[in-house]
Amino acid sequence: MRRRPSPRLRAPSGVVEILRLLVVVSFAGFGYEVGRTLVTHSREHLLGPFGGAAVGVIVGSGIGYVAGGIFARTAASTADRTEAALREVSADTLIAGGFGALAGAVFGAAVGWPLFFVPQMLVATSLFCIVIVLNGYVGFRVGAAKRDDVLAVIGGRARVEPRRPSGSALPKLLDTSVAIDGRIVDVVRAGFVHGKIVVMRPVLDELQRLSDLDDPVHRARGVRGLQVLDTLRREPFVDLELVDDLAPDIEEVDAKLARASLEHDMALLTLDTNLAKVAALSGVVVLNLHAVALALRPPVVVGEDVTVQLIKAGREPGQGVGYLDDGTMVVVERGKALVGQDVTVRVSSVLVTANGRLVFANVSGGQANLRASAAGT
Repeated sequence: MRRRPSPRLRAPSGVVEILRLLVVVSFAGFGYEVGRTLVTHSREHLLGPFGGAAVGVIVGSGIGYVAGGIFARTAASTADRTEAALREVSADTLIAGGFGALAGAVFGAAVGWPLFFVPQMLVATSLFCIVIVLNGYVGFRVGAAKRDDVLAVIGGRARVEPRRPSGSALPKLLDTSVAIDGRIVDVVRAGFVHGKIVVMRPVLDELQRLSDLDDPVHRARGVRGLQVLDTLRREPFVDLELVDDLAPDIEEVDAKLARASLEHDMALLTLDTNLAKVAALSGVVVLNLHAVALALRPPVVVGEDVTVQLIKAGREPGQGVGYLDDGTMVVVERGKALVGQDVTVRVSSVLVTANGRLVFANVSGGQANLRASAAGT
């Protein structure tokens, strides 16, 4: 299949004509000076009634009209392409790059002023401008690359805050509770956690201490935690890194994790709700898997009474099927006779499958009597 060429950017006609006029005026002035200088007084009338200066103006204007059209269209098209390229660049990056360019230009002027000792003023000025442009460009690139640092320096006066990275973009510091729980492996394989996962030596020591205990429950938890770390080490989408104690002056492991996350710009990956609250109050970026589990919990629980409209018969004899507001299927035992009605049912079990949640329920109290009456008539 042939690829359609991208539409060519068209420059605004008003901008093109203004730039062309300015170029024509510049070339006319240049032609006037050349004609006045090169043509002697003895040949004052070079072309009929026109002298050398007039001929220079005419020739310069003609050249300027052609060159001005080319220059104006090129400049306008370049501006359009620049605008399209900068459309994807964030405002804070442009601000940081602008401050970097300004600093680079000032530095270039400071180191380039000795160039004016060159006898030829035109050469000295050209070299000086080259030094300023190059340093300004380098300053822009450095400022854009160090965006957050630059905004942190100037933010107090300019009231520009550095953009805070999301927790998923930061290295993740693993808590003992996450390793013991084991569900982090499924979360990683589902693609919700990726990148660098850091395990501090105190966490590994805590898992090792649990695996060596005589209590079979604690020992099983420690062994499972070590197995989870070994599994994460082989996962392709994460980079598991073991580091030494990043807060040796603190005794408690939870406090070590909070301090290390804050000082080394990492997100704390935990299942401990209390640790998550304390770390968040300290300014730590927290990824609380327990909060994720609560957000994904079933909309109903076993023993709860819910009202659902039965819309069809189920696969098994006597079953009726309805749906909750979020689309969860509810299979009601002995509910076929109530299809088409709003029925209050009591949840007996909730099954999580690859295709979503499936709720099983029984007709409750009065609805069961109503069903029996309907069946008797």
